[in-house]
Amino acid sequence: MLTGIHVAFIGGDARQLEVIKRCIQLDASVTLVGFDNLESNFTGATKKPLTCDVLKDVDALILPIVGTDDQGYVESIFCSKQLQLLDEHMASLPRHCVVYTGMAKPYLKKLLASTQLPLVELLDRDDVAIYNSIPTVEGALMMAIQHTDITIHGSQSIVLGLGRTGLSMARALHALGARVRVGARRQEHLARIYEMGLTPFHISEVRQQVTNADFIFNTIPQLLLTAEVIAQMPQSAFILDLASKPGGTDFRYAERRGIKALLAPGLPGIVAPKTAGQILAQTLSRLIADQRKAPGGDAT
Repeated sequence: MLTGIHVAFIGGDARQLEVIKRCIQLDASVTLVGFDNLESNFTGATKKPLTCDVLKDVDALILPIVGTDDQGYVESIFCSKQLQLLDEHMASLPRHCVVYTGMAKPYLKKLLASTQLPLVELLDRDDVAIYNSIPTVEGALMMAIQHTDITIHGSQSIVLGLGRTGLSMARALHALGARVRVGARRQEHLARIYEMGLTPFHISEVRQQVTNADFIFNTIPQLLLTAEVIAQMPQSAFILDLASKPGGTDFRYAERRGIKALLAPGLPGIVAPKTAGQILAQTLSRLIADQRKAPGGDAT
């Protein structure tokens, strides 16, 4: 239970609604900032403007998946006004307050460094990233089907990266009958790809590997699909870049060549916001409850 804990939400999208529901269910005191246009009213939650006074007794501050942009603005689909986090907002938070977000840009990290408030980046956690790979893969397959005129079954499909998303992506493509090649750097990843019954190649060989590709799914946030690489692809190839912005694809050159290339970060929140929100709610409620644990204290 979160009885006695004050949780404040600043901005967000439909995923946050599941987290809000969970916090209310666990008896937390909930404040919503940047939810002015939200049609549903949550019993047990209070809508307030972004002021220093609102934040002075907050135990857990929950920001959207991308906490702020480079100027400190917080995205909220439920508010028509701009929300900007400033030094004075962070300074007003109690020293024990923990700030949660999906991933923090330098602006937010700098704000928190000056106040020495603890920061938790949820997307750095293996459990969240692995759970999120499920809606990410489903969304990627949906987009691949929508934007091409061939089946995934029997296709020449390439996955770049065998991280948490890449592994799930490669496994799903293989299960659908695609001929899957996976590019990686680490020897243990190349061994795992082979063990899975897929075709491994070192990422440095990507230029040679794409010559007959139907689908290329990139999960590495580094420019790998350069103009030199894209020049080797058939014009019918479809690139779906799942890495965080700006992705790992030269989109300008892909467009010039007539190759369809899409950047699709944040797919869980787009294709399955309820499920993605439930994933966050499960993890966040546990982490916030752990804040109450202290030597000699009792955990709820």
